[in-house]
Amino acid sequence: MFMKSIHTAAALAAAITLPKDLNVNDLASVRSAASTIAYGLMSYYTGNVTNTPETIAVFPQPYYWWEAGAAWGAMLDYSHYTGDSSYDEAITQALLSQVGPKFDFMQPLHFGSEGNDDQAFWSFAVLEAAERNFPQPNDTIPPWLNIAENVWNTMVVRWNDSHCGGGLAWQIFESNPNGMSYKNSVSNGGFFQLSARLARATGNDTYRDWAQKVWDWSVKVGFVDDLFNVYDGADIKDNCAKVNKLSFSYAQGIYMYGAAVLFNYTNGDKTWGDRTSGLLKAADSYFSPYPNATNIMFEHACEPYELCNNDMKSFKGYLSRFMWATSRMMPSTLPRIQTLLNASAIAAGKACSGTENGTVCGQKWYVGGFDGVTGLGQQMTALETVQGLLAQQALPPFKAGEIKHVKGTENPPPATNPATASPTPSPSPTKRSNSAGSTLVYWRWSLLALSSVLALYLA
Repeated sequence: MFMKSIHTAAALAAAITLPKDLNVNDLASVRSAASTIAYGLMSYYTGNVTNTPETIAVFPQPYYWWEAGAAWGAMLDYSHYTGDSSYDEAITQALLSQVGPKFDFMQPLHFGSEGNDDQAFWSFAVLEAAERNFPQPNDTIPPWLNIAENVWNTMVVRWNDSHCGGGLAWQIFESNPNGMSYKNSVSNGGFFQLSARLARATGNDTYRDWAQKVWDWSVKVGFVDDLFNVYDGADIKDNCAKVNKLSFSYAQGIYMYGAAVLFNYTNGDKTWGDRTSGLLKAADSYFSPYPNATNIMFEHACEPYELCNNDMKSFKGYLSRFMWATSRMMPSTLPRIQTLLNASAIAAGKACSGTENGTVCGQKWYVGGFDGVTGLGQQMTALETVQGLLAQQALPPFKAGEIKHVKGTENPPPATNPATASPTPSPSPTKRSNSAGSTLVYWRWSLLALSSVLALYLA
């Protein structure tokens, strides 16, 4: 169990509004419910108790390295939106421990599971820290913004025009062969969003130009269609001729927020405004699964069919995160976002009513209560949806000229020295979704895609 500042967190949770009783119109109720859910999320973390290079920042199996980066991004949101600093030391320690020898989140200890999309999620977290002037007290490690730029520099050289006219592969290393021939929307959308946010954070139009390039390629190859639906990816074996029409909520959110940031950066450019609005409209497919579940979010490719794996059980949280963030970059989206996410937050709160204490979160929000399916992703999805209700009261992300290197706390938390990291990849864990072999993986995704198509046809 997470230990640092546990008494502070417990005290906050003591005067609680139980998540199931959330009142979205009462800021104190929202803060209290968010505190309870965040405490539940951090109960999965033991790394700062064991305090070893192998355990700091990561969550125990079956959770992969990328989801740890996503979780720390959620906790940065928690700190920013609620003003509760109980977990700030653990957040700082976690981020600094994973930067790698070259300060770019290329972490040798986790090469066995690191792809372009994984690295992108850690970059999202470090950019949140930079855009909020979150303290970075370690003089031996660059400021947050420089780390994000280092990540971008590793990604841009992986852009490959040899197949499909461009794009990033899902994987980075040849040791993860299944993903070396697959170009996916989350890796490329992650690079798109990273580029957009760095343009706004630095004022450097090279980043904007690359964001435009990635967007244009994503449209041309068919990852983003004419109605702004975002699809999973395509294989270089047929030069990306056949797009995998499987779709997940997090990819929709990643592209949406990148477009919204560019709308803001370009002082309201209509083209980026239309794209943001289109992506938001297309996100409707992730809401209202049944007539009695209006505006409640669900993962349409897997939730109704009991097919979600651990990764997928966290995806809704990133759509929520990036929808709330979109509302700060393009305020005209706020009414629609509130309509969708207020209802989803209430439903998520009711889903966080499990076990003896009545606060553990389940997976399916549309069932009207706790469904018994628990995990890190379930806590994170509920947390991002509920705490985002406070987004309008928090400062928006800082931009170029406002971002500063804040030294931070008087007694900074320890960080693993990246120079001591293993120079060779860890033998485990292997890349997610590849452990069963490529043939099984192919048929598993095919089944998911068929289920999604049937669901849309029968709707």
